[in-house]
Amino acid sequence: MEGSIKEHIKTFTDELGENIDLVAVSKTKPNEDLLEAYKAGQRIFGENKVQEMTDKWDALPKDIKWHMVGHVQTNKVKYMAPYVDLIHAVQNMKLLKEINKRAVENDRVIDCLLQVKIAEEESKYGMSPEDLKLFLKDDKLAELKNVRLKGLMAMATFTEDEEQIHREFKILETLYKETSQTQKDFSILSMGMSGDYKIAMQHDTNMVRIGSSIFGAR
Repeated sequence: MEGSIKEHIKTFTDELGENIDLVAVSKTKPNEDLLEAYKAGQRIFGENKVQEMTDKWDALPKDIKWHMVGHVQTNKVKYMAPYVDLIHAVQNMKLLKEINKRAVENDRVIDCLLQVKIAEEESKYGMSPEDLKLFLKDDKLAELKNVRLKGLMAMATFTEDEEQIHREFKILETLYKETSQTQKDFSILSMGMSGDYKIAMQHDTNMVRIGSSIFGAR
């Protein structure tokens, strides 16, 4: 991979423009790499392990917005509840209730995205589109005053078949447009990673998660 972290941040910032947020996925990367991105103007960082993210939050500038982009275990929510800016991968009521409980303890409202399974491969997490629609109609949601559902996220199948990726992103794009009609706080459609963000841009993503193309391979 050619170029510095600073150069990569500038390239992505220019390409994505003002309407798409760049989440720099910094999992497993040392603090020095994050600081280089920070000095280039990057403020949103994504991690997939709560302990690692908490250690970085302790050590790095406090105006960084920390996004949990990985699969979340309920017993780990309490560690990130004091500071996490956005939790990307909420996929059931049990987890949402735990986030709400920990948010209350910290006198915060925590923003969350609901993860939808659009990929054909079995390894991906998330609710089916049908389950998502049922979830959003659940009366229990109104009781959770300290979480705010901000939108949807998903991962496409890891494949060279661009038509398949287009198909999968189209599912989420359509779902987002439908559900946004009834969800007053929905403003985030998070899809697209290093290998497929250009396709996601064609389907109205407004948040992409880029790791290896910024920081290099893990």
